[in-house]
Amino acid sequence: FPHPLCIQAIIYPRPPMHEITLNLHLHTRYSDGFVSHDQVAAAALKAGLDAVIVTDHNVWVDGPEEYYRKNGHKVLLLVGEEVHDQARQPQKNHLLVLGAGRELATYAYDPQLLLDKVNQAGGLAFLAHPNDPASPAIGETDITWVDWAARGYHGLEVWNWFSEFKGHIKSKLHAIYYAYSPTRSACGADPEALRKFDDLLASGRRLVMLAGSDAHALPGRLGPLRRTLFPFEFHFRTVNMHLLLPRPLSEDSAQDAALIYAALRQGHAFIGYDLPASTRGFRLTVHAKEKIGTMGDEFSAKGGITMQIKLPLRAECTVFKDGQPVKTFRNRDLCTYITSEPGIYRVEVYIHYKGKKRGWIYSNPVYIKN
Repeated sequence: FPHPLCIQAIIYPRPPMHEITLNLHLHTRYSDGFVSHDQVAAAALKAGLDAVIVTDHNVWVDGPEEYYRKNGHKVLLLVGEEVHDQARQPQKNHLLVLGAGRELATYAYDPQLLLDKVNQAGGLAFLAHPNDPASPAIGETDITWVDWAARGYHGLEVWNWFSEFKGHIKSKLHAIYYAYSPTRSACGADPEALRKFDDLLASGRRLVMLAGSDAHALPGRLGPLRRTLFPFEFHFRTVNMHLLLPRPLSEDSAQDAALIYAALRQGHAFIGYDLPASTRGFRLTVHAKEKIGTMGDEFSAKGGITMQIKLPLRAECTVFKDGQPVKTFRNRDLCTYITSEPGIYRVEVYIHYKGKKRGWIYSNPVYIKN
């Protein structure tokens, strides 16, 4: 007689399984970046991405949003915005605005008003680098998010490549070292941002975690030394978002953009550090009595829950419940966790790279209710 889970697989549709790789939080010459939209797309094509989202500071650029193609490959370039109040001193409260389809920087002076306008436009709002301390050695100031009374955002950027790089720079020598050894700078999502994310979930919020490259292709200069920090193609091979869609991308950029934004809104996504090894193929599948689902979905604890975690290769995997680790699997590529306890569950996976244990995969949460 068939196993009950097999019966469920027949009765209930499978969760979205078409995986794409997306890099977001990018800057061009329209703000403080040093490349054009065409160059962003060219780098994304070389890196094998499916989509990128450009987010220039306080300017929504209308026009370059489309598919770019070369040698039989394509990448969808979308345009959002990183909004902050330029008149505020000191600078704080950077907000990634995605999918709004209009200029919203005029509302930056009031974070709550800005969030309201994003939602009215049908867009998504994510707190950019919510914990971003200063790095005086390279002239970078603290641009942490501080207006925690605001409501209406959809998630947090828990891993920002450039913020993490800044955090390593205690002197000019550190700057030179990491400029020439960029593969050693990424260790994982920001612990403080993860704690804040878990605390917000515990307060009843439904939020999505993001990772952003915060790419600029900055020209670094120290005496006779010249170095680009960091080329876009390098960024695109490192920390990415992996989205699970209900169908493959098509040739219609508007329809495909809607699919991408829906997956981000629903939390059908995970963060993958693709430089040590590709994270493509990671799956967190939840089998409940009433349905089968994945990250971002809600389930009833009645009858028990089985979480199946599939990793692209053997690694260390930890299951978190309400922000606390409850089970660690070591040297496994398939992990099963069974529970009947309500809570908010997510997964972190670690890999050894360049002599150090580093964050490799961060799933978005699943919600287990009574």
